[in-house]
Amino acid sequence: MRFEKHVFICANQKAEGKPCCGEERGMELVKKFKQVLRDKGLQGKIRAQRAGCLDACEFGPALVIYPEGTYYGHVTTADVERIVEQHLLNNKVVTELELKY
Repeated sequence: MRFEKHVFICANQKAEGKPCCGEERGMELVKKFKQVLRDKGLQGKIRAQRAGCLDACEFGPALVIYPEGTYYGHVTTADVERIVEQHLLNNKVVTELELKY
């Protein structure tokens, strides 16, 4: 496996009037994760990328981290550093954001 961890961030767009992560800052999160991983020199170990629908629309923006399969919801750009430090680097779930999904 090339990457130790993989972060899939929903940036899906749905029809107008339906909740979706794309409307809720999904692409802002993708950019922020990529920036933080790059700043910490982690881009070869951890990958963050845009994903389609994760079926967690009501919790958007949502993301999932593999290989653990941990889902997070209502994530903001202010949460990214903490997710990187706590979960991606230290393998501790950020319980306040975790979705029991």
